[in-house]
Amino acid sequence: MDIGFRFLDIIKILSRHQIEFILVGGVAAILEGAPVSTFDLDVMVRPTEEDRDRLLAALLELNARYLDPAGRHILPDRAKLDTLRIHRLLTDLGPLDVLESIGHGLTYSDLAAEVQVHEVAGMRISVLRLEMIIRSKEEANREKDRAVLPVLHRTLKFKKEASEISG
Repeated sequence: MDIGFRFLDIIKILSRHQIEFILVGGVAAILEGAPVSTFDLDVMVRPTEEDRDRLLAALLELNARYLDPAGRHILPDRAKLDTLRIHRLLTDLGPLDVLESIGHGLTYSDLAAEVQVHEVAGMRISVLRLEMIIRSKEEANREKDRAVLPVLHRTLKFKKEASEISG
């Protein structure tokens, strides 16, 4: 199965469980028009009791387990969802990162107003706007983020130019 379809299947499961989430990272950049590739799906889930319960149910359906360098089979549970800030998970449909914050501590509430809603396969998905993706990658300052920043900046420039022409 194509990895893009696998990510879409993960998104469908999260949506079916009625989890309020924001798509961040590489897949968000792709939906915002950037010609990049990614190897995982990054989401931020609204930090409520209800959404954590829904997330746990979705993770069970996805047969999620934590990515563990020692090869242990560590399953997500409510205690881990309540206490860990980063959940690097492997699922039957591909890698999924559930993040509490990005960049210099930007949380769900910080980013809720910084989304663009995209219609994908009949679903309305909150996607972090490209400007904020760039900001978070600049703040993270990891090698892999620095490598993709020129492409993201060019994409943002093209989007602004196209908006000016059409608008």
